[in-house]
Amino acid sequence: MQDTKTRNTNRLKSFLINLANIFSFVSKTFRKMFLPPYESREILRQCYQIGVKTFFLVGFTSFLVGIVFTRQSRPSLLEFGAESWLPSLVSIAIVRALGPLVTALICAGRVGSNIGAELGSMNVSEQIDAMEVSGTDPFRYLVVTRVVATTLMVPLLVIYADTLMLFGSFIATAVFNQTSLPLFFYQVFDSLEFVDIFSSVLKGFLFGMAIGLVSCYCGYNSGRGTVGVGRAANISVVTSLFLVFILDLLSLQVIELFR
Repeated sequence: MQDTKTRNTNRLKSFLINLANIFSFVSKTFRKMFLPPYESREILRQCYQIGVKTFFLVGFTSFLVGIVFTRQSRPSLLEFGAESWLPSLVSIAIVRALGPLVTALICAGRVGSNIGAELGSMNVSEQIDAMEVSGTDPFRYLVVTRVVATTLMVPLLVIYADTLMLFGSFIATAVFNQTSLPLFFYQVFDSLEFVDIFSSVLKGFLFGMAIGLVSCYCGYNSGRGTVGVGRAANISVVTSLFLVFILDLLSLQVIELFR
């Protein structure tokens, strides 16, 4: 009985310590994010690594998602004789939910694991300690730059994904309905509101920041050895995915207040 109570106490203590470490890490990131000096060149390099090198994967996946979602939605509308509403339905679903979510899932898998493994391997090989000895601030150079890059690039990838999803939806719609491109996009933009586009970009901003913070925290505080690197990459992806869905739910509740 005493051993069980001790284990529970130790678990609670460990949980509170981890929570305090996370809060300290996040507050330190935001503090150094807005205070000079700024690592502009490293931020641009990370933007290229995170954004440009993910363009093809996000674009190809989004294009296929647009086609598949349209093909699956058409039979349901056809049963109610509302096939003409297909562009409106698809555009609202893509811009409000699918575009940001698909982009965040891809970035969490590719970018999150890459950042976690990269920082974890630097921690294992003691490169972070070497940077401190040489007078460089490793936290600002490694963590802040990556968080800023994910926060800036994921919203741009969301806009890119929304566009290609809608284009894929147009191709799927044109196969069955012979809809012209101007007519399709007229129905798309006629059904969308400013709050829909704003919420899509806002979700990308929140998702990008969450992925950057989680991945950098897991990699920067990874355990020693190759096992620690693998755990850092794995936990980065799993936690980022979980946090993306939580933020999606919370942002949806807030955005619904402005509709």
